[in-house]
Amino acid sequence: MIPLKGNIPTRRFPILTVSLIVVNVIIFVMDSLNRVKIIGNPILTPYGFVRPISYIGALTLHYSMVPYNVTTGAPGAWLTIFTSMFLHANWLHIGGNMLYLWIFGSVVEDALGRPRYLLFYFVAGFAAALSQIYSNPLSQVPTIGASGAIAGVMGAYLILYPGASILSIVPIFFIGMLMNVPAVLVIGFWALLQFVDASWLGGGDLQGGGIAYFAHIGGFATGVVLILLMGGRNLLYKKRGY
Repeated sequence: MIPLKGNIPTRRFPILTVSLIVVNVIIFVMDSLNRVKIIGNPILTPYGFVRPISYIGALTLHYSMVPYNVTTGAPGAWLTIFTSMFLHANWLHIGGNMLYLWIFGSVVEDALGRPRYLLFYFVAGFAAALSQIYSNPLSQVPTIGASGAIAGVMGAYLILYPGASILSIVPIFFIGMLMNVPAVLVIGFWALLQFVDASWLGGGDLQGGGIAYFAHIGGFATGVVLILLMGGRNLLYKKRGY
C-alpha cells in the first residue's frame, strides 16, 4: 500500500520537515545535472572485450556512504554517513522518500519540537547507516538515501499515533483503491516487508533490488526506542498542556 495523507493536524507549520525536503530536492537536481562518466573493467562478450559505461552524479560519486571505506578508516568516510542521507538515485527514489517524510515527519516534528526533531532525524539516520555497515562491513556498494532517517520518523509516528488514519492506495485484485487505513497497519506492514526482504533478498549487500533493508530496520528500531526514551505518548499530553 502507498500512504498519501494522514489525518493528524499540526499546531504550526513543519518548517524543518519542509526544509529537509527542499534541501534533498535541490541536491538531487544538482546531482542529476552534473553527471560523471564511469568506465568499468573489460567484460568478455560474444563480440570481444567491451568496457561498460555508466553515468553517476558527481555528488553521489564522492559523498555516498561505502561500508568498506568506513570500516577501514578511509579519510572522510564517517562524514559520508551524513552526506549520503541527502543523495538519491532517481526521481522515484526521492519522490517516495519525500512523500513519506512529509506524511510522517510533519507530525513527529510537531510532537517533539523542532530542535529535538532535527536531532532525532540525524540520530536515526546515523543508526540506520551503522546497521547497514554491520550487515556487511566489507561491502563496497555505495549506500545513499534518506530512508533510514525517515524509517526512524515512522517508528516514532507508530508509537505516538498508532490509531491515526492514513489515506492510502491499497491494491485489491490489481486495482488501486483509496482507503483510510490505521497507521499501525500501514507502518506495521511496511516494517514487516523490510524484515522479510532483508532475510530473503540479501539486504546486507543491497542485492534485494538495490535497497538497503538493514538500514531501514536499524532506523526504524532506533526511532521506536528513542521516542519511548523521550516519553512516548506522554509527549502528546505535554504538547496539549494536559
